[in-house]
Amino acid sequence: MTSATEVLRQSVVVFSKNYLPVSRVNIKRAIALLVMRKAEPLDFTDSKGYLVRSPSVVLLVPEQIRLTITDAERVWRVPPVNRKEVLRRDKHTCQYCGSTKQLTLDHVLPRSKGGKHSWDNVVIACERCNSLKGNCTPIQAGMTLRTKPKAPMHPTVAFAEQFWREQQVNLD
Repeated sequence: MTSATEVLRQSVVVFSKNYLPVSRVNIKRAIALLVMRKAEPLDFTDSKGYLVRSPSVVLLVPEQIRLTITDAERVWRVPPVNRKEVLRRDKHTCQYCGSTKQLTLDHVLPRSKGGKHSWDNVVIACERCNSLKGNCTPIQAGMTLRTKPKAPMHPTVAFAEQFWREQQVNLD
């Protein structure tokens, strides 16, 4: 038997009206969506969900819900290339050595050699690696990038990809 505080710590996956996984919400938000009839329960798995009790109601909250309302999609734009956004994309980690200390922006192809200040040319590097690389390309400096730099993707798309990846792992 799970305690009330354990149940309140749970989260529920929210699907759009056309069954695209869009986010994960806490159980209180899921209950509000279900009670206001803005969402309906989905059952993709054999799990029973979470039993939530109040003095007058017992509610079974499933692990997945589907929105029944059509909400105007918010417009999402690729964020500007700046330190904060690149740090977020690169998970506050040097893309050459993996350090999390003394982080700076590095242009993979230096600007002096025609490199642009764009998502596919800017990475996070620690001061040491940035200094070692200097005004060279990673190949010239004998360094390799841990990941290929690219623009961040729409948060909903990123969530959907992660959700389906986790479902695949659970099936294996």
